[in-house]
Amino acid sequence: MNLLHTMTVLVCLSAAFGYINHRFLKLPIKIGLMIIALAMSLALVLLNSIGVGVAADARAFVSGIDFNLALMQGMLSFLLFAGALQVNLDDLLKQKWVVLTLASVGIMMSTFIVGTLSYYLFDLVGLGLRYIDCLLFGALISPTDPIAVVGILKLAKAPKTLETKITGESLFNDGVGIVIFLVLLDVAVRGEVSAGDVLLLFAEEVIGGLLVGLVIGYVAYRMLRSTDEYQVEILITLALVMGGYSLSSFLHASGPIAVVIAGLLIGNHGRSFAMSKVTVEHLDSFWELVDELLNAILFVLIGLVVVTVSFRVDYLEAILLAIPIVLLSRFISVGIPIQLFGLVREFSNQATLILTWGGLRGGISVALALSLPPGPSRDALVTITYGVVAFSIIVQGLTISSVVARAEKHPN
Repeated sequence: MNLLHTMTVLVCLSAAFGYINHRFLKLPIKIGLMIIALAMSLALVLLNSIGVGVAADARAFVSGIDFNLALMQGMLSFLLFAGALQVNLDDLLKQKWVVLTLASVGIMMSTFIVGTLSYYLFDLVGLGLRYIDCLLFGALISPTDPIAVVGILKLAKAPKTLETKITGESLFNDGVGIVIFLVLLDVAVRGEVSAGDVLLLFAEEVIGGLLVGLVIGYVAYRMLRSTDEYQVEILITLALVMGGYSLSSFLHASGPIAVVIAGLLIGNHGRSFAMSKVTVEHLDSFWELVDELLNAILFVLIGLVVVTVSFRVDYLEAILLAIPIVLLSRFISVGIPIQLFGLVREFSNQATLILTWGGLRGGISVALALSLPPGPSRDALVTITYGVVAFSIIVQGLTISSVVARAEKHPN
């Protein structure tokens, strides 16, 4: 099936599922789409188990989609830019040290905690994964997903300062998480990596991403400032996202970080000093539409991926262990920095609890798991990752509003 046919099927499924959700389920659209796609996928698997072979075609269709390529090299740049475009830079700068700490030290801490606990507890169900495999799981599951977080947090009506922390962290920690994942993957494949290699990769990806984002964002800003034709200005932002991400990949810099930095620059300075009111309205409408369309397709894809995972008993037991492991590691990795920062600044009521429950996992974790090379641990990690992501989006996503409301009502 070629690209056009694949996209046609995904768009048609997204439209049909979106209609069903709007008419009957009335859930937040991202969650509703994933639940319906997941239910359809499980129904296909069940039919296949009783001898109706329709799941084979569905598996072939989903397996033919390179999820890692589609998200990491396709949708992600557009979704990150659309999210960053709406973030107030002044609010983010007020929380910069908290955001940077959570997006760096917090991710490293979570990776180690998840990896270590998984190594010992997964052995109880007979998985017998290597420590490096468990660390890889920690690296891919620790970053919160900005795609899942941003829209759902708006519905949750979290305090503005807390929403800024979670959104800012989620926009940056995927870039850091990907770097940690790549380093650990190199260790798993090659057997060892020097400290110099790690520092070089970190500098190339993170610092390089920051620099590329500033340069391409500034160039786009100057171009936007010199014209007043909204069609041209929207094309400039499209070129910024697509060209900037490709340039970052060519330079071995972090594309996600570059796009986020550029989005923050255009969404704040560009909006204030380089665009007319008409352009701002058209630009916001365009990127909101892009965000909603790609989100719909992405969450349908996440739901469909279940037809490719393995339903072994030990994998399902590992998922039940992994969910509390991931939540506990999140609680510790955000709780310690929050307690330390709390000595010098005030935080919202029960900030650690909301940051923990609001730290949703999504497509990035699934994409990283699917990028693992073939081996004895790959199927296990893909299935466990999918289970944690499904729980995160459905259970945490549907209950975060209640958690926020309860935290505000009972601060202690």
